[in-house]
Amino acid sequence: MQDFGFYFGLGWEHIISLDALDHQLFIAALAAIYLLKDWKQVLILVTAFTIGHSLTLALSVLDIIRLNSNWVEFLIPCTIVITAITNLFQKNFTPRSIRINYFIALFFGLVHGMGFANSIRFMLARDQHLAPGLLGFNLGLEAGQIVVVLLILFVSHFIVNGLHINRREWVIFLSAAVFSLALKMALERVGSL
Repeated sequence: MQDFGFYFGLGWEHIISLDALDHQLFIAALAAIYLLKDWKQVLILVTAFTIGHSLTLALSVLDIIRLNSNWVEFLIPCTIVITAITNLFQKNFTPRSIRINYFIALFFGLVHGMGFANSIRFMLARDQHLAPGLLGFNLGLEAGQIVVVLLILFVSHFIVNGLHINRREWVIFLSAAVFSLALKMALERVGSL
């Protein structure tokens, strides 16, 4: 149980810490097109990201896949840029029109999972029991993502419903801000390739 708690804390920190801006920006880009009333869809979205993240984390810990960490660190902000751009094409925000976000979350979750894989691979490899560590980390990750998403949804609710800002304008504003920060990250990291 101590292993579970330790890895839960690592997963939580992986999303909540100040060093996790890239993951927070990705979650913001994913959640930008949703409102508080869409919370069920957003939970599915966050879970899709966690599944992708968990899959590459497990494959990496088991030493089935490995990617150069410089490439991974460059690709992470690229996934954010692409996600923010896709938001700009959303116009009517129906469940059917935003279904593509589930695939984006799952696929790009695979890339984000590699971002922490090198660090956690060594910790989990030393432990005798792989499953509690992976489970704890992934549940901590999921809990942290839910907190970040709820904050974004509450802010979006206030902006759109409280201040009566047009939903599409809010999505464009938030997506443009995320896009700018992620593009800056990608350009800074391209030099290390």
